[in-house]
Amino acid sequence: MESASELVPFPLLMTPIESNYRACTIPYRFPSDNPKKPTPTELSWIDLFLLSIPSFKKRAESDPTVPDAPAKAEKFAQRYAEILEDLKKDPESHGGPPDCVLLCRLREQILRELGFRDIFKKVKDEENAKAISLFDGVVHLNDSIEDEGKRLENLVRGIFAGNIFDLGSAQLAEVFSRDGMSFLASCQNLVPRPWVIDDLDAFKAKWTKKSWKKAVIFVDNSGADIILGILPFARELLRHGTQVVLAANDLPSINDVTYPELIEIISKLKDENGKLIGVDTSNLLIANSGNDLPVIDLTSVSQELAYLASDADLVILEGMGRGIETNLYAQLKCDSLKIGMVKHPEVAQFLGGRLYDCVFKYNEVLS
Repeated sequence: MESASELVPFPLLMTPIESNYRACTIPYRFPSDNPKKPTPTELSWIDLFLLSIPSFKKRAESDPTVPDAPAKAEKFAQRYAEILEDLKKDPESHGGPPDCVLLCRLREQILRELGFRDIFKKVKDEENAKAISLFDGVVHLNDSIEDEGKRLENLVRGIFAGNIFDLGSAQLAEVFSRDGMSFLASCQNLVPRPWVIDDLDAFKAKWTKKSWKKAVIFVDNSGADIILGILPFARELLRHGTQVVLAANDLPSINDVTYPELIEIISKLKDENGKLIGVDTSNLLIANSGNDLPVIDLTSVSQELAYLASDADLVILEGMGRGIETNLYAQLKCDSLKIGMVKHPEVAQFLGGRLYDCVFKYNEVLS
């Protein structure tokens, strides 16, 4: 089901939007570049998307909802590879010049045209079930940390550890199919601080002094990411008296959690009194972001989200696609947090960091 209602700009983007916002952090090309010739950056990103084809094809082949899935998966692989090769020859073909939004959109379009609606469904369901069984333990561990600053740091580490579960990264998809991901081990094994962008201390200082009245969190992957990373953090915000809006994708894309899936996850985690391990959830709202990609262009969100977000004073964009690749430098009218793990070598190189480095970018807007 495509979103029926029209998409609108996110109301907290700095205006005028045209001159202040572009949903692409890494410049693939500059005005001085020859429009007919691909730039080195475009070529390396096209190659990155070419590398992802085998893991997508493998998921598509075993999609039980699509008749003749193996043949259609082969067709997807051929068609997407052809389009990417076209873009290498002529960057203006297929709606180019390419950026990460276009490259993701083309991939989704071909999958959907061939009848593949949700090729990661099985792995998402398995990972959600696994993470739900671990939720209590992770929350109790956080609650047992008395020092507020240390507890916050532990919650943030949980977000990074959960964010590793990303099947859009060819390397991680391989690791995952080999031996799964251990959430607590991932928490311990993050690259040491300072991270490539590390505003955690500044955020920690604010966290203990300031309370936000409403936070909007753009969420990322299913499984450990949403359940063991974001939800314990959102629960802590609720304990602080902040209203929390979780914005999830309208349609499936890679292993990102969707709006209907998130509603189901939260109903499974609540107790009979509607509480999340003792914390009242009447201030927890779930919104359909209107998005259908693993990245997000904030000039196009659902009207529902725009309405709910208009009076927020904290916006959190989580994950590499939304928080780093498309919105790292997005200027917002309120405090913002961009948080995610660097899972592509191209992003690490651009930021001058390490692969699997962490980004924690906090911008405070002085009212």
